[in-house]
Amino acid sequence: MRISLQLVVQDDGGAPATVTEIAQFERDALDVGSLGLHRLDEYPEVVQIRTAPKELISTEAWHYDAPHTPVPPKITMLSAQVVPVGGDTMWCNQYLAYDRLTPVMQRMLQGLRVHFRAVRLARSQGVCESDVPSAVHPMVRTHPETGRKALYIGHPDNVLGIEGMTEAEARPLLNFLYEHSTQPDNIYRHMWRVGDALMWDNRCTMHYAVHDYGNHERLLNRVTLKGEVPA
Repeated sequence: MRISLQLVVQDDGGAPATVTEIAQFERDALDVGSLGLHRLDEYPEVVQIRTAPKELISTEAWHYDAPHTPVPPKITMLSAQVVPVGGDTMWCNQYLAYDRLTPVMQRMLQGLRVHFRAVRLARSQGVCESDVPSAVHPMVRTHPETGRKALYIGHPDNVLGIEGMTEAEARPLLNFLYEHSTQPDNIYRHMWRVGDALMWDNRCTMHYAVHDYGNHERLLNRVTLKGEVPA
């Protein structure tokens, strides 16, 4: 995970225990953002992600898991139980996004802090936006294990602004960094098969769940692992 950002295991049978055993190895499994999701009774740390109408999907946009919380998760793991045609997931490399910035831009971003709020999740669940949590984190975070720097931004809907800047000042910069991060040559797209298990480092990747499968059944099991305060 520290080097490749994602780890894919294919044709593992797709049992819930697959992601559970990995989580128990870390001994800090934690469900994050379980609003509207279903936990397995026999594996309470496993959340099931089921088919939902397109208009109720908040994850069809580039995002991190739970940046609106004080301590976002470090690792997310999914295993595919039922997959339709389509329903791919994409990831972008935020190490590379930072490295590709000019030295002048990198220096300018140091010290900036981004205000995150789960606006898309609130809209998809019919919750008042002011009632969902928010948090402020560094725009450039340093990975606690690799020491590398990564951009930490997100979909414009989920980013309220930059501390100390007006909306007119912050929004063009945020939009530029979002588009810069999601260039085609910075993206990996995974086509799910039943039995696939995939985990990724939430501290240095954004991801995007493609909803192009209509009302066909889709079922994934998810486990997230506790992270640390971004710095």
